Formats: sequence, structure tokens, C-alpha cells
Amino acid sequence: MKAQTEPVIVAFVGDLFFTVKIENVARNLGYRVELIETAETIAPPDENAPLNQAAEPVYGRLAALVDKLTQWQPALLIFDLANEAIPWEKWLAALKSSPATRRMPVLTFAPHVETERLKRARELGADGVVVRSRFMSALPDLIQQYAKAANTAVWQAACAEPLSELARKGIEHFNAGDYFEAHEELEDGWNEDKGDGRDLYRAILQVAVAYLQIERGNYAGAVKMFLRARQWLDPLPDQCRGVNIAQLRQDAEAVYQQILELGPENIGQFDRRSFPPVLTADGQD
Repeated sequence: MKAQTEPVIVAFVGDLFFTVKIENVARNLGYRVELIETAETIAPPDENAPLNQAAEPVYGRLAALVDKLTQWQPALLIFDLANEAIPWEKWLAALKSSPATRRMPVLTFAPHVETERLKRARELGADGVVVRSRFMSALPDLIQQYAKAANTAVWQAACAEPLSELARKGIEHFNAGDYFEAHEELEDGWNEDKGDGRDLYRAILQVAVAYLQIERGNYAGAVKMFLRARQWLDPLPDQCRGVNIAQLRQDAEAVYQQILELGPENIGQFDRRSFPPVLTADGQD
């Protein structure tokens, strides 16, 4: 999914007093706010979801949360630790351990008397932990300090550079259906390139691994890789180093949706001949 033109802040906040403040300050700074006031905002509870899904949930409400956040690719997550309608401890632990979401910065706040909650948020990896009075008085500065939005100018410059030879070979393997070999070449290309554009190669290789997992019948592995890939694909311009990123995003999302519809029991029914190629400016596909 293509990133929104406005950077997004996701606020897990239910109190109208705070939500109005967050929306007003965020709007003045050029951000759009998505509010998640209760857990039911994400999805109804799923009694059949496994209780222990390791670091990357692929079933139930937690999976729906990760899916939604990776679609939005927010510049910042804000948690009100006093919001009892959000299982913030469970969610924060999951989001900060999942490779698909752990790079998203998190700002938390609570009344100064809630010392245990503030301490726990730090332990779980929150990037910012402040008392409520400071959150209210210094919100513009806090957003500017912790929010991380894509730098369009940096990406435009990086994407104007040529595709590396290793990446070109990786794409050739990808389009031949040799997804393991594609991963190896693209990972070497990523390691060799020290510039900002190296994440292009990571984006393509993670789609390659998702397709490889489908070939192996590994539903959970495929879902995890599609979710991980979004953080690298979404910030890219529609064309980057001759690669049609807009089409790659669309194709990867279409395959992902097909996998979700099939489910783990029927993933073997996916037609592997329908994996889309990576399109490049020189006609390679």
C-alpha cells in the first residue's frame, strides 16, 4: 500500500480532552491523526487465536492491529497508559518485538502517580515516557522529537541513482521464480550499498521471501514477510532506480490478500504460476 501523502500519528487515546489536543497540535504540524479509542476499534476478540504467537502475531486481534499499522506506516504511536479500553502492555510488547512494527516510534504518557505504568512502558521499549502534565504542555516539542516521517527529498535523490549489478541479478532471479537466489543477490546488494537507497533492495528481497514461503506452504511465514515488506516499500517513490515500485506494491498486496482469503489450510491451492514479476524501466520482467 502506498504511504499517505500526510504523515500519520496513531493515538491510542479515548479521553476527548486529550484527543482534541492531539488532533489540533498534530494538524498544525502537518500530521493526520488516526484514533484508536478501544481494542474493539481494531477487531472483535478472536477466541480461536493462539495465546502465544511469538514476536509476530498472524492471527486474531493482534494480527489485525499489526496489519492496520503497517498499512498506515505511522510516524508516531501515542499511548495513553491510563486508557483501560486498550491492552497497552500487551500491544506495546507485541509492536516493539515484531520486525514489521518495532521501528515505529512510541510516545507514552500517564499521570505522575502511575509510576509502575510509566516504568513498565520504559521496560517494554517505549521511545518516550512522560507524565501527563508534560505531555499536555510540551506536546508540539514531543511530536517533533519522536515522530519519524519519510524524507521525500532523500528518497528522490537515492532513487535517481542506477540499480546495482547485484540487484539487477537478484531481480532476474526473482522474475525467473528463483526466490531463494533472488534473496541472496539482493541481500548482497543491500550489504554492498551503504547509501539511503539500499532499502529498495530489502523491499524487493522481502517480497521474494514471501513468495518463497508461499511455495513452501508456510502461511504464517508468508504473512509475516508481507507485513515486514510494507515498511520498506511504502516510503519509496513510485519509480526507484528503474524499478516500478507502484506496480510492485500493488502486486504484493494482491498476493497477500489472496493468501489471507485462502488461509493456512488452503495455501497449497495458490497458483504459483501467477506470481507477478518485478517490472523495470529497461523492460526486464
